[in-house]
Amino acid sequence: MKGTFQVKLQRHGTIACLALATALAVSACGSDNNEPTEPAAAGSSAAADCATGTINAQGSSAQKNAVDEWRKAYQQKCAGSTINYEPSGSGAGIQAFIAGTADFAGSDSALKPEEQPKADAKCVGGKAIHLPMVIGPVAVVYNVSGLDNLQLKPATVAKIFAGKVTKWDAAEIKADNPGAKLPSTTIQTVHRSDESGTTDNFTDFLGKTAEADWTFGKGKAWKAPGGTGAAKSDGVASAVKQADGSISYVEMSYAENGGLKMAKIGNGAGEYATLTAESAAKTIAGAKVTGEGDDLKMSIDFNTKEAGAYPIVLVTYEIVCDKGLAADKLALVKGFLSYAASTEGQAELTELGYAPLPESVRTKVESTVKALA
Repeated sequence: MKGTFQVKLQRHGTIACLALATALAVSACGSDNNEPTEPAAAGSSAAADCATGTINAQGSSAQKNAVDEWRKAYQQKCAGSTINYEPSGSGAGIQAFIAGTADFAGSDSALKPEEQPKADAKCVGGKAIHLPMVIGPVAVVYNVSGLDNLQLKPATVAKIFAGKVTKWDAAEIKADNPGAKLPSTTIQTVHRSDESGTTDNFTDFLGKTAEADWTFGKGKAWKAPGGTGAAKSDGVASAVKQADGSISYVEMSYAENGGLKMAKIGNGAGEYATLTAESAAKTIAGAKVTGEGDDLKMSIDFNTKEAGAYPIVLVTYEIVCDKGLAADKLALVKGFLSYAASTEGQAELTELGYAPLPESVRTKVESTVKALA
């Protein structure tokens, strides 16, 4: 994504009420060895709410690249801070938060109704809330020799991943790509083998846009038969890159970093939309907040009829206690998440395959983080 997108997004932004999706947490794999520097003066654009200590978080691998940038920047600004983030997948992150081994969790989907009370129980005197951090467009990536500019209707995507369309020259794919030279190569689908918010959002998209062809419901765990499983986002990207005839779904940042081809996807307006940060933001413009109070849980319209809108977009949340954080963790959790939600933290996302939050949402997230107790 080019830096000019930030301006465009803010234009839409008020656009939407809410763009979001990924990000967070932290990761200190200890491989960066960056020497901390003195924190910037308070009030400057580079200021950070510095705190010392160690926090541990885990979850969504979709946000890993964003977290890596934020973690390095915060630790450079704030001597004595250690932020660990394990990109274990959304499902594992939520379970770690419930078990009390993660100070907050990164998830590409909201807590399930049965998970919410368990998560709330970890928040003494409070509850677990969802804080969107970045927009995370989901690409349908493919590797087919000689095939470029692929475009697919949602129903065709559903049939492919359901195992109903098995050859690249199938009639359904030909109908979506008139005039294209399609090989008779066997289609190899790749899906996440671990529980994933990306899978949850992708299967939700299929169910809401191609109900007749996708009968496996939505969920973090892949339920359709066949295909090859790969762990985490980087595993999916690697599997597609290595196998001719393959197709999968992965966040835009991983698709771009891996140099993978991305299909145009049909939207509710009857167009085939190219995946860009701007086209993803158009879909987020129709998102609605379904949470109450400081809980910023959202619902996305995958059938958007907005012209040029790319329909497969996920929101990555940081799941954290609004009250009841451990006394020795509170300041650092607030400091780090405040930096992630700051204008400086969000500006770092534009070259990483993510989209920054619209200002209307960013300010709400930032003020909610500062009120954590």
